[in-house]
Amino acid sequence: MSNRNLANVIVDSLSNAGVRIVFGIPGAKVDGIFDVLSDHPSIKLIVCRHEQNAAFMAAAVGRLTGLPGVCLVTSGPGTSNLVTGLATATTEGDPVLTIAGTVSRLQAARHTHQSLDVNKVLEGVCKSVIQVGVEDQVSEVIANAFRDARRFPQGATAVALPMDIIKSTSIGVPPFPSLSFESPAYGASNPKLGKIAVDKLMAAKYPVILLGMRSADPSIVASVRRMIRDHTLPVVETFQAAGAISEDLLHRYYGRVGLFRNQPGDKVLARADLIIAVGYDPYEYDAETWNVNNPTTVRNIIHIDYTDAQVSQHYMPQIELLGNPADILDELTSSLQAFKPTFWSGVEDTLENIRQEIDKWQSAATENTLSQGLLDEPVQPTHFVYQLRHMLPKETVVSVDVGTVYIYMMRYFQIYSPRHLLCSNGQQTLGVGLPWAIAASLIQEPPCSRKVVSVSGDGGFMFSSQELATAVLQKCNITHFIWNDSGYNMVEFQEEAKYGRSSGIKLGGIDFVKFAEAFEGAKGCYEGGVGI
Repeated sequence: MSNRNLANVIVDSLSNAGVRIVFGIPGAKVDGIFDVLSDHPSIKLIVCRHEQNAAFMAAAVGRLTGLPGVCLVTSGPGTSNLVTGLATATTEGDPVLTIAGTVSRLQAARHTHQSLDVNKVLEGVCKSVIQVGVEDQVSEVIANAFRDARRFPQGATAVALPMDIIKSTSIGVPPFPSLSFESPAYGASNPKLGKIAVDKLMAAKYPVILLGMRSADPSIVASVRRMIRDHTLPVVETFQAAGAISEDLLHRYYGRVGLFRNQPGDKVLARADLIIAVGYDPYEYDAETWNVNNPTTVRNIIHIDYTDAQVSQHYMPQIELLGNPADILDELTSSLQAFKPTFWSGVEDTLENIRQEIDKWQSAATENTLSQGLLDEPVQPTHFVYQLRHMLPKETVVSVDVGTVYIYMMRYFQIYSPRHLLCSNGQQTLGVGLPWAIAASLIQEPPCSRKVVSVSGDGGFMFSSQELATAVLQKCNITHFIWNDSGYNMVEFQEEAKYGRSSGIKLGGIDFVKFAEAFEGAKGCYEGGVGI
């Protein structure tokens, strides 16, 4: 016990919480924690090439597992480099616990090397930021920060630890047990409100289910599938809800919506007289975009979520069913089974015409495949999406960076399991693709045993391309595709629409194959003039 210090308590706390991977970059303020992690029996330490990417990887662990991912950084720039990664995690509902080292308590009140007010820097991008002031707080603070990250809406939390506390041998409070890290269980909603919701559903002629980011949970997805199996309830997904509809239920699937109101799913939403919004968050797709010119559905909404609605002019739910969405949906399904309602009667042709629009892209993709000529010709976007889908096993995790490629992938790449097609649809953060793929590979059992795919544009790739070194070192089984248009093309087409010209979007000048091969162990190849 005499050799133990608070660094041991910190690491043991993480172990008791179920943490199995910690991402970070070392520094003098946290080297004691790194020392304990270096030979820990159950936690693997992954050293990254930039703190932002460590936050991205931790967020991917949170999104894929539901348990907070953990990143560990030093003071000053080590902490400030986290901001984009933590903002993305909090906006998009990914649980993350950050541990940031700080200067000693004695130095905290004065200007000194790498001093930084962690609270002021991180409080705008985290759910909570807690500065540990005394040794006996460590176990309690870590447990509560972990729980807060898990609590809905999920997001990032941060614990600031002075270096003298980390090194202290004054251990008054041991690590909290595993039970203390569990989040409370949620149940069904108020039965009276549930009865009102059933009555509204029975009265509807054209109800539609809109699945948002917080519906991408296997238990919620299972409940949605039970609900729609025997009832004509069209389902529309936001981008982060991708994979909710299984292959045998595609006749209920009307596509994904996001960014621009021009998709088949938008037409179904516009035709609806009742919208059942499950896990919807306006960060992904603001209601003023998808719920316009329809005074009925502005208010005729059943909001089902862990958290109450963010009310706006275009989103005013008449009923909010709060609790575990899976339990709430199962209760609604039981009522539907009893009443046997008939939805969308008399307008089946309208639905079918919209449904056919979903399939048209595959015909176009097939034609592009047949017309694809020499290897130095540009690759057609739908051809790429179509071929990638048919090449990969259906359970492959695919991570998509932001850019023009993300529009095509999130609209057209079909996936049949939740949390298998990942994108940043809240902050639309460039650079997430490769770090997320690394995390997805590392959490496999055994690690890096199955193929993971990531896709980015040439612009987004360069935001985190240094993590190729991490991928190679950890022997991650990743194939990364670069959609190379030598510019910020997603910005370009929007500028041209606004101003008739573009500015500040030209890139280029990189041989991506040679770049990849500079990381010993990585391989690069060309396809259609595109570096892969």
